[in-house]
Amino acid sequence: MMTDKLRVGLAQLNPKVGDVAGNLAKVRAARAEAARQGADMVLFPEMVLSGYFPEDLVLKPVFQQTCRDAVEALRADTLDGGPALFVTTPWREDGKLYNAIVALDKGEVVGKRYKVDLPNYGVFDDKRVFAPGPMPGPLVFRGVRIGVPICEDVWTPDVVECIAETGGEILLVPNGSPYEAGKTDVRVQLGVKRVVESGLPFVYLNQVGGQDEVVYDGASFALGADRSLKAKLASFAEEVATIEFRRGAGGWECEPGPIAPELDQLESIYQAMVLGLRDYVNKTGFPSVVIGLSGGVDSAITAAVAADALGPDRVHAIMMPSPYTSRESLEDAEACARAIGIRYDIVDIGPAMEAFRGMLAPLFGNRPEDVTEENIQSRARGVTLMAVSNKLGGMVVTTGNKSEMAVGYATLYGDMCGGFNVLKDVYKTAVFELCRWRNAHFPIGALGRAGVVIPPRIIDKPPSAELRPDQKDSDSLPPYPTLDAILKGLIERDLDTSALAKEGHDPATVDRVWRLLEGAEYKRRQAPPGVKITSRSISRERRYPIVNGFRGQDAGVVM
Repeated sequence: MMTDKLRVGLAQLNPKVGDVAGNLAKVRAARAEAARQGADMVLFPEMVLSGYFPEDLVLKPVFQQTCRDAVEALRADTLDGGPALFVTTPWREDGKLYNAIVALDKGEVVGKRYKVDLPNYGVFDDKRVFAPGPMPGPLVFRGVRIGVPICEDVWTPDVVECIAETGGEILLVPNGSPYEAGKTDVRVQLGVKRVVESGLPFVYLNQVGGQDEVVYDGASFALGADRSLKAKLASFAEEVATIEFRRGAGGWECEPGPIAPELDQLESIYQAMVLGLRDYVNKTGFPSVVIGLSGGVDSAITAAVAADALGPDRVHAIMMPSPYTSRESLEDAEACARAIGIRYDIVDIGPAMEAFRGMLAPLFGNRPEDVTEENIQSRARGVTLMAVSNKLGGMVVTTGNKSEMAVGYATLYGDMCGGFNVLKDVYKTAVFELCRWRNAHFPIGALGRAGVVIPPRIIDKPPSAELRPDQKDSDSLPPYPTLDAILKGLIERDLDTSALAKEGHDPATVDRVWRLLEGAEYKRRQAPPGVKITSRSISRERRYPIVNGFRGQDAGVVM
């Protein structure tokens, strides 16, 4: 039956990996909402029934069958004559496991298509678990030829070209595209390219929510055949919205719909941290979080994010002073906790330091104090936080930023001790910017307090670990603007030391940062997960050997 109008419900959902029953309930609720909006069909983001990405969980036959059973349940649901479902799921067919989209209508499976281009870079490892599908033609739904390329299938032109050449009229693209700062515009420009090449209207439906280190930011959108933006869904929030297509003399066109505002970069980073922590804590079942509050910017912004993500009543801050902790830090930590509205306690680690000195004196003799004693302080704090976690049930959130984690300016089993790190992919210079941004803005959907939550003195004072008298970060590291510029070159741009020196950086400083970066790989392997923010995080996306004899200055050496 031909139609000249098609109403498509876009279900921008937040599934949980492995929770097939819960994800099925979300699909059903979204279908009911789309039905109230008058939708003819509902599109879902990539792998909505299993959650994305399921990694090796998807290889278990019982899990595959559970997902298939959910599809069968949804097929039966469509007997009611309500909206059809274009649902996404792992799907085993003829001995192969595919990343699939299955069309369900009036109690029937009316078509299936499989993802062709399996990403195997960055956070993705799809080729380990899925077989690539054949080049797809469109699915025919109520007389409309609908192309359903899946996520990576639209990052190159081939799959869309095949759909267009075989009669496709509309492109509906389910996605599991992780957040990166600045990526929304990249996706829209990508969609424009596919529209230009195919001449077809284009819908990009993205998942939302946190999954381990990845955050999906939603921000789904629709483009007309004229390449104009017709509709855009919210960032970092679940939403079900229906858009309408009409057939005209020149083909199908998307009618204008609501366009959610675009977030600026600092707001999007902050929202990614909030959603990443909220979903990690809630999806793993922790009742609360515990944070070591030092009076510095890193722990202050971490506490603010935690309160905005979970509510102040689920955040417990502990100040753990040593003899080197300044009066200003004690005052700043308390002021910060009060401003955020979270529980605040003080545990003095001085007795633990003395106990370790006494225990180790027979082995250390008269050797002078050095980094050993500094690390003991950090590890005493780690033991304290983990004890509170074990006894009271909250998860420890660590506070190290990307700059420190990159160069190893962190202590194993000390300040690296915990279950999650919201700053793991945030450079120190960005931490200062985020503190100022949060003081001036109240994020959409935040559960914390409005107003100034980070005392300005915390932002303005020189950073210090306070592990020895008058210590400053600048004693051990280049100034953070210099350090971050070099690290971005080494990590995000994969430059060697000579290339960075040619850009004007001091060669000795570049070489020193390179050595610190390479030497800290063993620490990063033992660090907790954290929210991916940049184009290249220093965990899943930058995997270097721990035993590694190559150094930056080796480039160009004649063998």
